[in-house]
Amino acid sequence: MTEYEKAEAGLLYDAHSDPQVDQGRRKSQELSFDYNALRPCQLKEREQMLREHLGHVGTGCVIEQPFHCDFWERVSVGDHFFANYNFVVLAGNKIEIGDNVWIAPDCGLYAAGHPFHVEMRLSGIEYAWPIRIGNNVWIGGGVKIMGGVSIGDNTVIGAGSVVNRSIPANVLAAGNPCKVIREIHPEDDEKYKRGFLGFE
Repeated sequence: MTEYEKAEAGLLYDAHSDPQVDQGRRKSQELSFDYNALRPCQLKEREQMLREHLGHVGTGCVIEQPFHCDFWERVSVGDHFFANYNFVVLAGNKIEIGDNVWIAPDCGLYAAGHPFHVEMRLSGIEYAWPIRIGNNVWIGGGVKIMGGVSIGDNTVIGAGSVVNRSIPANVLAAGNPCKVIREIHPEDDEKYKRGFLGFE
């Protein structure tokens, strides 16, 4: 089993001295550089890059710049995916994102992690666990999602959350660590329909 394969299997792997892993990371750095160098009006070129190099891209995918990703080929996104500015993806393992997912600015998906043991960590050994995000999920600004986490359909993750455990479907969740606050109800949008009523 190669170090690259160990990473996708969720096993400890050599992330720093293995030539295949290093080559893949550097290739992705070049892709991120080229993607971010495109002008904002070059929508066709941006979409073409995403389709050519991500693992899978559905229809209507938009990722604003700057976008930084390692191992582009491990990232799959569904239809009508949108990620705002400063989206960072560390895809040491597979990252699967469903349809109609919106990601606010300054968010990160961090499949990669380091051992706590000092000698092991300093030797360059890492682990990578997959991330799965369901359909119709809205992720607020500044959210960080750790490896080994899944987020269920229709869920909203509040701004600034650190998601280090799986979150079920149809809930509002927030905090550090992120926790379920309550289920989402149709009444939640009534206050937005009334418009801004002033500061409390």
